[in-house]
Amino acid sequence: MTTVRLPLFPLNSALFPGLVLPLNVFEERYRAMMRELLKLPEDTPRRFAVVAIRDGYEVAPSAPGMPDPTASADHGPAAGFGDDPAAAFHEVGCVADAATIREREDGTFEVLATGTSRVRLLSVDASGPFLTAELEELTEEPGEEAGALAEGVLRAFRQYQKRLAGARERSLSAGVELPDEPSVVSYLVAAAMTLDTPTKQRLLEAPDIASRLRDELVLLRSETAIIRNLPSLPAAELTLGRTSLN
Repeated sequence: MTTVRLPLFPLNSALFPGLVLPLNVFEERYRAMMRELLKLPEDTPRRFAVVAIRDGYEVAPSAPGMPDPTASADHGPAAGFGDDPAAAFHEVGCVADAATIREREDGTFEVLATGTSRVRLLSVDASGPFLTAELEELTEEPGEEAGALAEGVLRAFRQYQKRLAGARERSLSAGVELPDEPSVVSYLVAAAMTLDTPTKQRLLEAPDIASRLRDELVLLRSETAIIRNLPSLPAAELTLGRTSLN
């Protein structure tokens, strides 16, 4: 078993390999993480792990921007995640490689990272200024008929995108040449669909590429049918991306 220890960045969403992650970092624990990553040599990957939050808060109570400014202060690297941070997170996450970490004049950071590979969370350490985790690197097998499934998923995804465009929302794939490599297809579609975090997490945790593609095919057909039968959808329901609060 190959393990690695990396800084841990919990979010209210799942990150997939190959997908871009913009971050607006303002909490001190995550600022400390970025300052530490900036100390690495220029030719060293600035990596951290992203895990989806199962139970807790992406932004600690009383942090700037929280809806209740009177909430009691909650400090420290595990703020918002309870006494056992590991239990607050989903078990499978994704390593992110920060291509850009830019510090603003006010000490906050603008970060642009890309998901690289899946990892399993083994343990969480809250003894430092930010969370770190021991992680097991996960390999992924193609599974049976991954190529044929990828073709079917792409066809279904194009129909799904046409329905979204028909609802007057920007289509993610408009004018873009979609990939045909099964693993890339599986991750792109998982990230692009309008799904709740538990469903996206289930796709991230799929035992192999073919299993993820089969699940996506069912979801795409179901979601396309729902969109077809609705005259219009709220813009918030069709949002395909976001910049994290942190």
